[in-house]
Amino acid sequence: MDKMPHSTKQSEALLRSLLPSGKDVTLRPMFGNLSAFVSGNMFMGVFGDDFMIRLPESDRIELLKFEGAAIFEPMKGRQMKEYVVVPRSWRSEPAKIRPWVTRSLDWSSKLPAKKPKKR
Repeated sequence: MDKMPHSTKQSEALLRSLLPSGKDVTLRPMFGNLSAFVSGNMFMGVFGDDFMIRLPESDRIELLKFEGAAIFEPMKGRQMKEYVVVPRSWRSEPAKIRPWVTRSLDWSSKLPAKKPKKR
């Protein structure tokens, strides 16, 4: 079993710098990484050094055309098909990622709100 990667200080800083403000947007840990949620639905996050965003199918198809973009696969053979890892080369150019974050938030905001799990 592969060890689960943990977000780095750099990837977390990138996530925080791209985090849209909004009353329903929250940031919380997810499997040793950091993710952003809107109304309880994860819409972007980091996984090790990878930055991923949740998109509707048409936007996923468009983003996957860029070299280095890929469907998010936290474990070998376990794809999270609604999430796309942005090209690593974009991390030094947050302006390239920001419009995709906006699309992700817009789309994820329309999903039914998730109720918090009882602990």
